[in-house]
Amino acid sequence: MPRLFTGLELPAEIATELSLLRGGLAGARWIEPEDYHLTLRFIGDIGRELANDIAEALASIESQPLRITLERLAVFGSDRPRALIARASDNALLATLQGEHERLVRRLGAPADARKFTPHVTLARLRGVSAAAVGAYIETRGDMRPLTFAARRFVLYSSRESTGGGPYRIEAVYPFAVDRARGWAD
Repeated sequence: MPRLFTGLELPAEIATELSLLRGGLAGARWIEPEDYHLTLRFIGDIGRELANDIAEALASIESQPLRITLERLAVFGSDRPRALIARASDNALLATLQGEHERLVRRLGAPADARKFTPHVTLARLRGVSAAAVGAYIETRGDMRPLTFAARRFVLYSSRESTGGGPYRIEAVYPFAVDRARGWAD
């Protein structure tokens, strides 16, 4: 059974900037920069037939290129921190795209994702790290300058069974329509 999710890739220069935040937090298991991504929809462990149906159906989703801004460091799990993240700014186009992914995979038979969509890039998984330690880390690194990039496609990823954090493999790529009126074409 493949473990699948959809997401946005990060440009190499953004991943490099984020990788400079690694270190200085005991108990953090840092994600490798080549595995940084912004998850749109975690699909999970599914059968091959459903995986093939989802991969095919994702091609029907149309979107314009998106501007994504990673604006600040944050944490999931305030009392018992479990992940250090770079939080993305709220973005209507991104929310719409994520909603389309959610509807598509549910229509094809995947279970609903119970978690509220919070656009982010996971930087580290945390185990046994106190809230105070994470707070101190964020306070010392909290001046993270906003990092903005253009997303021009979304990706279907697979991962091996693990506690998370990669390595991830690109299974399929879905380019966005080019919005020439905005000057996004290269």
